[in-house]
Amino acid sequence: MLLVNTWSIHRDTKLWVEPTKFMPERFEGGEGGGYKLLPFGAGRRACPGAGLAKRIIGLTLGVLIQCFEWDRVSKEEINLTEGTGLTMPKAEPLEALCRPRQSMVNLLSSM
Repeated sequence: MLLVNTWSIHRDTKLWVEPTKFMPERFEGGEGGGYKLLPFGAGRRACPGAGLAKRIIGLTLGVLIQCFEWDRVSKEEINLTEGTGLTMPKAEPLEALCRPRQSMVNLLSSM
């Protein structure tokens, strides 16, 4: 069994500029190619749906932002502490309130 330490690869200062800073735009120009970006594994046992997922995730996120208003549940800052585990879950689950934007109510009701 081979376990790849994706945590250290994604935070390697030799590969990434400011690796701990949230900058999703770094992947737009193809900088994440090769084995620098490993969210779906690598090699023979890589996720067969990785290509589709990488294309669809941006569309899905865009639809969620476009169709809904998002708020925090409480006034406290969101805890971004990482938990333990192979997939690096959040230490505390994210809770958010969402409500449809006024311009989307009719569209969402008809689905």
